[in-house]
Amino acid sequence: MATSPIGAGRPKTRGIVLNLIRAARTISRIELATRSGLTPATITQVVRELMEHGLVVEVGRGASTGGKPPTLLQLNPLARYAVGVLVERNTCVIVVVDLTGRQVARTAFPGTALMPPDQALPLLASRVNALLGTAGVDRDRVLGVGLATYGPQDRRAGVLLTHAPTAEWFEYPIAPRLSAVLGLPVLLDNDAAAAAFGEHWLGAVEPRTYGCLYMASGIGGGVVVDGEVYRGRSSNGVAIGHITVDPDGRACDCGNYGCLELYAGPHAVIEYAMAADGLGQRLGLDPAGVDVMGQFRRVATAASAGDPAAKRLIERSARHLGTAAVTMTSLFDLDLIVLAGPSFAVAAAIYQSVIEAEVQRRTFSRRAHPMRVVTSVSGSDAAAVGGAVLVLQSELACLELG
Repeated sequence: MATSPIGAGRPKTRGIVLNLIRAARTISRIELATRSGLTPATITQVVRELMEHGLVVEVGRGASTGGKPPTLLQLNPLARYAVGVLVERNTCVIVVVDLTGRQVARTAFPGTALMPPDQALPLLASRVNALLGTAGVDRDRVLGVGLATYGPQDRRAGVLLTHAPTAEWFEYPIAPRLSAVLGLPVLLDNDAAAAAFGEHWLGAVEPRTYGCLYMASGIGGGVVVDGEVYRGRSSNGVAIGHITVDPDGRACDCGNYGCLELYAGPHAVIEYAMAADGLGQRLGLDPAGVDVMGQFRRVATAASAGDPAAKRLIERSARHLGTAAVTMTSLFDLDLIVLAGPSFAVAAAIYQSVIEAEVQRRTFSRRAHPMRVVTSVSGSDAAAVGGAVLVLQSELACLELG
């Protein structure tokens, strides 16, 4: 039965209507009433409020079904913005997205994670402010900042629960402190979960349930179930980089043995390249180098250019990641895996081809339904973009209009 919200329910109703308009791209008031279960009168009132505040605009007429053609509605992309920040060991990425999730500004710089938190956060804040200024975005229109980084973490409190990369970050209230410096709300989330959710919110994937393999300097995973991210107890729900692929393997810093990261991650690829006859020297790799992403990029670039030795190493990494993808599809009965993150970007074609071949060959349910492996629409910026759209989702769900 159709319902009509009153009182405190109004912000939630606005959020429902805004989300339906966003997901549909263009939609009529009649369709909004049908999809939301709200009365036509309520839809008319809510849409009027949203238009008065510039959040929604009319964009012409739809096809007639016998009467007057319906007026179509869209979000006004310039009405609000969100910032997404990826904090990684070796790199930081900041993006600004508009109300539709479209990226309007971006910057990247060497990682701050090896700095003490009280030194890193003011630097992050200064870069956010500079990017907003360069993009000409009014801070009054910025809903907040989505901070995507590694887990485990207490997402509600905005606190990191990991000693990586240094002990100073353990139990550090990263979100509240960054919020205080910036003067904006800050929402903390796992980088892989943020990347996974971003694909769904941007409409890049058709199913509402799918998996995401995320690789930066480490390997993570995310699963979206019915449009909601599975986070687990400590916002580290699909820590696929720490599944065992060799029970007799060496110890991992996480406390497990034979973890996937030790065989497939950028650190592992660099180690194998150093050990390969002449390859490390030929690619200019530095055994003492701290720029893991930069050195891995050299190996991946050489592999993509057809270097046989480098390609063998990337294919070896991809086969191990194929095992992780098969594990995810079996655990959650998935039919789609998205590859996201900066370490997939350079040699994306090799990774996609090898991982999909493993999934097609080994997944238990492959005969029950088709299996696909695709690359992220946001590429290396997937976690930062995902962090920004998580802010859009969170803030628009309970939007107050002054």
